[in-house]
Amino acid sequence: MTDKPILPTRVIPPGAALPTRSPEPGELPPWHAVPAPAAPPAPPTVPSGPVPYPDPPAPVEIRHVHDIALPWAGPDPEPDPPRWTRVWDWLWDHLITWRMLLAIGAALLPWAGGRSPVGVWAEVVDQARTEAGVTAAYVIAAVAVAVTWALDRRTSRTLPRFLFVTAALGGVGVLDWFDPITLVTGVRR
Repeated sequence: MTDKPILPTRVIPPGAALPTRSPEPGELPPWHAVPAPAAPPAPPTVPSGPVPYPDPPAPVEIRHVHDIALPWAGPDPEPDPPRWTRVWDWLWDHLITWRMLLAIGAALLPWAGGRSPVGVWAEVVDQARTEAGVTAAYVIAAVAVAVTWALDRRTSRTLPRFLFVTAALGGVGVLDWFDPITLVTGVRR
């Protein structure tokens, strides 16, 4: 802190005497000086003669040139087909082959003792579900699908494709409508 006295300079100028009373509403405080009236502005000076104009500018030549280049590359390219069209085309080219159609026909037609191989495999995994348990049946079906898929990917022949279709479609026999309820809630029948 300083030893100097604090003077209220924002309200009363320093060195001015304190007023004896507070100003009335609308009254200027005594320390505010009344501003002197502003002096009237000086009259404008009148030029003594005409103002000389500068020389006229030289004529300006404006050239406006358009260069039009028309690229003639042909018609607009075809827009890309939608994603589902591309997916369908890829599936059709890679999955729907004569081998796949032959494998699906052999797996679904009833030629094994009056039953299809898909039906026989579905009965096998359903019997495994009954005798060995739900988890064992799912493991058997999943391993069969994985092995036949790997064999089909490696060879791309008709017999491995037939085995894959049989394991994939017949593996549905392991499913039960109550399995999702058991999976979510843990409640068994």
